[in-house]
Formats: sequence, structure tokens, C-alpha cells
Amino acid sequence: MSFGRGRGIYILSRPENGYSARMALVRILVDGYSLLHGWPELAPGAARHSARARDELVRVLTGYHDVTREPITIFFDGAGAPPDVPKAESSAAVEVLFSRAGQTADDLIERAAHLFQPHGEVLVVTDDHAERETVSGFGGSVSSCDNFIRMVEGALTELQDELRNYNRAERNRFRRPH
Repeated sequence: MSFGRGRGIYILSRPENGYSARMALVRILVDGYSLLHGWPELAPGAARHSARARDELVRVLTGYHDVTREPITIFFDGAGAPPDVPKAESSAAVEVLFSRAGQTADDLIERAAHLFQPHGEVLVVTDDHAERETVSGFGGSVSSCDNFIRMVEGALTELQDELRNYNRAERNRFRRPH
């Protein structure tokens, strides 16, 4: 099963049976540290568990939300984290949650995916194979971090191209003699 993006709607395809359908996502659930480990170009030089890397991930995924309008929740393991790690930092675009002692980000993601399931399609982004198997086992959709990174980069590049073309057209429109 794989995902491809098409203007805020995801195209789910299963090549083994020729199935292809368009669906809107209710929420994207992201294993934050898994995605950071798979995206070394994000906040280069910063430790993958650092505030700088987390902030950059939130910034980029906020931009992705601006393009797709799909709500995103990023989960981080918070147990054993330094005392300056916030309990939660969220915006209207991207919700950020840290697990507490006795739970993992994986636990929270699996629970959220299960709870959102009656409301529509949820996409879980992680490179943790056990977590992906668990989520897909109860009917949830999953994406590897690498695939999701390509989706995010593609959407942000598409937005930049559209803005560049729009700005060029506007400049040309105002340069024309009336």
C-alpha cells in the first residue's frame, strides 16, 4: 500500500489488486523522533532530540499543513526528557504532544489512530515497523518517514512554484501600460 499526494487529497493505491481511491485525511499522526532520525537534512548539525530539531520539524510541518489543510499531531517521547522540554506546544495547524512517564509516543499514536478511526482516514508516519504493523492491523493507514518526507517536500516545492508564478504574473500585470 502506498500514498501519493494530489492537491490535499491522498491517493491510496494497492498495486497488488489494482485498487486506487482518493481520500481526505482526518489527521496525520507523526512519530516525531522517528521522522527526525529519517530527515537529517532538517536542522543539520542539531542533535535529533534537540529543541532546535523539534522546532524545525514543527515549522516545516506547519508549512505542509498550510498547503494540505490536514490537521497534524506530532508525538515525542517525553519520559526521561530534560526538564526544559515543554509538556505540549501546539498551534491551530500542528499539535505537539509529549508522552509522560510510563507511556511512549508509540502508545499515544496507536491509541489516537484507533480513536480517530470512526471519524475517517488517519495516516500514521513512522519508521517503527512494529508500530506500523499494529496500526495497519486495525485498519489504519501508514507511511514510512522517507515517503512522507517526499510528500512534504513535493507539496512545499509545488507551493513555492505556484507563488513564484503568481508573483510573476502580478508583476507583469502591473507593468503593462493601461
